[in-house]
Amino acid sequence: MAHTNAHPGEQAAADPIRLLEIRDTPLSVDEVFRAVGDAAAGGTALFVGTVRNHDSGADVDTLGYSCHPTAEAELRRIAEKVVAEYPVRALAAIHRVGDLEVGDLAVVVAVSCPHRGEAFEACRKLIDDLKHEVPIWKHQRFSDGTEEWVGAC
Repeated sequence: MAHTNAHPGEQAAADPIRLLEIRDTPLSVDEVFRAVGDAAAGGTALFVGTVRNHDSGADVDTLGYSCHPTAEAELRRIAEKVVAEYPVRALAAIHRVGDLEVGDLAVVVAVSCPHRGEAFEACRKLIDDLKHEVPIWKHQRFSDGTEEWVGAC
């Protein structure tokens, strides 16, 4: 018997966007992972972005994220674009704003799809577009006392 994509689980869910938020409180990988749980998903891809202790050869002490008031609307636009391109069963993305320390979670995104390849591709598209298009800015403070603003996070 030939395999077909006739099963409803092979298609995108009717309302796959489960969690989208920009918040000033600590992020939870478990919360995002639970949000994308779906019985029809054979693959879930999760990306976690953390504050690292260096950038461009300089030691980073702390950083702060700030965002434009339209950031959540832009995040939704990007999520809707990903959902339109891939058979997404569930999608979630949260980004932190405020002051963060080295090791803190800055962003957590996840996508579940019928198959792993689709999940990987959709998750990569989600995080890449978030970083390039959502108006969130990073203010890094370096160990030598200098600081730097970075465009979109």
